[in-house]
Amino acid sequence: MFRNALNSLITSCKQVSKLVLVIPLLMYSDHLLAADDRSTDASVGQTAEIKLLILGDSLSAGYGLLQAQSWVSLLQNIWLDENRKVEVINAAISGETSDGGLARLPRLLDQHAPTHVLIELGGNDGLQGHNVTKLQENLSKMIELVKAEGAEVYLQDMEIPTNYGRRYNQLFGNSFDTVAAQQNVTLVPFFMQDIALNDELMQRDGIHPNEKGQPLIAEFMHGQLTPLLFSN
Repeated sequence: MFRNALNSLITSCKQVSKLVLVIPLLMYSDHLLAADDRSTDASVGQTAEIKLLILGDSLSAGYGLLQAQSWVSLLQNIWLDENRKVEVINAAISGETSDGGLARLPRLLDQHAPTHVLIELGGNDGLQGHNVTKLQENLSKMIELVKAEGAEVYLQDMEIPTNYGRRYNQLFGNSFDTVAAQQNVTLVPFFMQDIALNDELMQRDGIHPNEKGQPLIAEFMHGQLTPLLFSN
């Protein structure tokens, strides 16, 4: 009887260990899919003439909100309502820096073959006080990678709080103008300009827009990107 009970216990332990192993792997896989393969409407991709990849950070990932509430998803819906054949691929990750974006970009380009790419990165570099020369190098390398694939690329302007000091803020802010000019790409204005100072549109952390701010960003980006995507 004791031996039977022991065998049953061992079998149960093996089953539990397999379960414990599988759960983290599934969670890790889900994280990768969520970060790198989030087309905002799967059905759109089958007929889309334009595939817009957004390589960004928490401002585009919809931090603290449902995916459907993010400005990226809302922008896709606006274009759907206009009967425009655009597939938006949200490859934004909260906390992403230009180093991380540069490391991920080759696989994203190979996986999705976008026709257009918006680079919305650099904010976390600034918040962490990273070297602005390195930031410029990373942004330039990402732009060159996109161009090499024959896709159009746009650079999102970024700003950081003024408490980082006048000199660093100026160097950081000038980085995006400098790279855009050197690489001859469109610099899209900072989409948080009229939102960041309005507490009603911001989450409690004072950094990320809330569900009220997301539609305003979507409308702003619609006005900025639509002429660029459909200029021909």
